[in-house]
Amino acid sequence: MATAILAKRKVRRPTNPLADVENLAELLDRLGNVPLERIRFGPDFGSATEKDVLRLLEAPDKRICELIDGVLVEKPMGFKESSITTVIVQHICNFLDEDDLGIAFCPDAPIRVKPGRIRFPDTGFISWKHFPNEEFPEDKISDVMADLAIEVLSESNTEKEMELKLDDYFASGASLVWIVDPETETVAVYTSRHNKKTLSINDALEGGKVLPGFKLPIKKLFARIHHRKRKR
Repeated sequence: MATAILAKRKVRRPTNPLADVENLAELLDRLGNVPLERIRFGPDFGSATEKDVLRLLEAPDKRICELIDGVLVEKPMGFKESSITTVIVQHICNFLDEDDLGIAFCPDAPIRVKPGRIRFPDTGFISWKHFPNEEFPEDKISDVMADLAIEVLSESNTEKEMELKLDDYFASGASLVWIVDPETETVAVYTSRHNKKTLSINDALEGGKVLPGFKLPIKKLFARIHHRKRKR
């Protein structure tokens, strides 16, 4: 009798998020037309999980890979982008030392923007009010989206990729997004998905309602990458 019941049961197979993708062009479009070398293959391509994200993040040859519909996409960051991100983190942390509104984070902090979708903003800010009892979370992947998410563009970032990131960030609760462009030394400031203002070298980044009182001159943001040895 038990054997008969078991035989009638349907075996549930894991759903492949890419089941509706018919060709490589569709896959690339879904991933934001990122360069092929950033797409990581594995034994079960298209079925990657959060465990794979953490495994690569904690491996000896650490790799930061975002999870997009079952596919791992490596996050690019060069030395210049890293240096600019460090300046932003430093200024936000200094501000929070004076006004303990929440926490800042670095590029290797994974955020679950929705089930099956893990993003790694280069840095940002999360208010204490979003955490239960305003206590620091112990989870390896944050279930709380940043109030302020910041991306510093790398050479291989595509326009479509950044558009998809903006979709994810605002859909999951972000109130403010800064996209820093080291090439043009400008910052695109989004206060909503389609409300954008571009700031240049003589402007300043302001925290608005997210970080009231915070201000960072854009000139200071790029100052270190222009540093040259002073002549005596």
